[in-house]
Amino acid sequence: MKKPKRASAAKAKKGRKTSAGRSRPISKRPASRPAAPPRRRASTGDDTRATIRSLRSKLKAAERRVAELEAAADTDFLLEIPNRRGFERELTRAIAYMKRYRASGALIVLDVDRLKPINDSFGHAAGDEVLKAIVGALTRQVRASDVVGRLGGDEFALLLWNLSETDAKAKAAIFEQAVDELSFVFRGQQVTAGASAGVALLGAQSDAGRALEEADAAMYVRKARRRHEPRIRLVSS
Repeated sequence: MKKPKRASAAKAKKGRKTSAGRSRPISKRPASRPAAPPRRRASTGDDTRATIRSLRSKLKAAERRVAELEAAADTDFLLEIPNRRGFERELTRAIAYMKRYRASGALIVLDVDRLKPINDSFGHAAGDEVLKAIVGALTRQVRASDVVGRLGGDEFALLLWNLSETDAKAKAAIFEQAVDELSFVFRGQQVTAGASAGVALLGAQSDAGRALEEADAAMYVRKARRRHEPRIRLVSS
């Protein structure tokens, strides 16, 4: 009767081993994705070159802006010709060239006669129209190398190259005649403008400031002589 007991004991022991050998199924974890390769950073040399290109672009833009501001500072906003600052700069450059290459020229200062009565009678818009017409008349009488500038108010200056004293005075008379012949109609009235011109010769020994003073003084002498001429008048049309 003992043998069956041993068989049962052995069987039970075997059953225990079998159940112990049956372990829970191991859950398979999904395979992890391969890590993305690190982004390649631009080298220090590339960063430096990009910075240099950016700075050069900004510098060029700044230089263009400076040039625009300088041009605006040297230009009369109404007449679009050099103002006193711009004309004096051109005159100084011209005299420096004359000193170096023994060239010559002439400076003519021209003052509009009785522009103030036109402004007072018809307004500054009418005076501006007269000034624009005068600039047109003057520029038609000069060469591309010459310079027409506005010294201020109703006073203009002309820088002319390679003229003798006789030719310069003849040119001044032509400018006066061109302005004298201008005619306008404001509020039904015919208005004629006039101008007086003074000349100063330019050469290797010239000075910009003294030349302007000399031409200005000659202009006032000429204005005094023309004062009694019926060149500017306001008459009913």
